[in-house]
Amino acid sequence: MPNARVERVSYGPDSQQFFELWRPEGTPAGTAIFIHGGFWRAKYDLSHANPFCEALAARGIATANLEYRRMGQSGGGWPGTFEDVKAGVNGASGRLHDAPVVIGHSAGGHLALLLASESIPLRAVIALAPVANLRLANELNLSNGAVAEFLGAPPENAPELCDAACASKHHSALRRVLVHGTEDEVVPLAISRSYIEARARDPQPPTLVEIPNAMHMDLIDPQSPAGAEVLNLVLRAMLPDEREE
Repeated sequence: MPNARVERVSYGPDSQQFFELWRPEGTPAGTAIFIHGGFWRAKYDLSHANPFCEALAARGIATANLEYRRMGQSGGGWPGTFEDVKAGVNGASGRLHDAPVVIGHSAGGHLALLLASESIPLRAVIALAPVANLRLANELNLSNGAVAEFLGAPPENAPELCDAACASKHHSALRRVLVHGTEDEVVPLAISRSYIEARARDPQPPTLVEIPNAMHMDLIDPQSPAGAEVLNLVLRAMLPDEREE
């Protein structure tokens, strides 16, 4: 998009501790931070999220595409990956000058939902096909043992560690919207449904939007019907929540 300006900003000393800030022309209509997925593994970086961040900037949303240390890199895994995300979100929020909507996809959705339980000023969290229940994800052997690799041990061998890292175990009063495609074979819809059930008694219970026929990557493809629906949902999340008035 010719009118978008992209700036790389470091938030720590490691080469993976940075975000790319997509700024639209004129006064932004809102601010967002995107956390990419890839089952927390080093081989998946932030670049595959560029089209979605570009599409947000085209709609007037100043957007930080966040990178962080991942499994296979020094400091990656639990808890280093999440510590990076917290630091990156704080750094990006300072540049955006507004409480952002945090959007996370897949493993990034897991990290975004964990942020909702932290004392970080956020407008809302939108989790796209998130790995929101680590025990269930491990039982389903998502991405060939990714959960156990992320934790450093199988959940059954480290239950307290798993609880600390599992978004479904943490309450929040923040607006949270989960979005999941019904045809997702990478992170099954059952994962999001289990999170909604687990957090039903939160001060502000999360909601789930199920998109018929959508697959895992459709949610961040701005050219797909599912991606267009997600973009519209993000724009609506920029509006004040009537429950806050």
